Amino acid sequence: MTSAASDRELVCSAKDCGQRAVHGLVWRNPRIHTDDRRKIWLACDAHRESLSQFLSMRGFPLTVVGVDELD
Repeated sequence: MTSAASDRELVCSAKDCGQRAVHGLVWRNPRIHTDDRRKIWLACDAHRESLSQFLSMRGFPLTVVGVDELD
């Protein structure tokens, strides 16, 4: 992770959450994104599964990593 990102608190992407993110959900929509394009949602422990399921149900390729593994 870049020093700028590590200097600020990363917040969960779930609506109205506000908790500290500990997971990065790295995904893409294959209908509109090229193979090298990735988007990142952040998740706290409580929302990792629900956000992952939301993306998986849509058939989006998904990888879950720790926020310390994000660039």
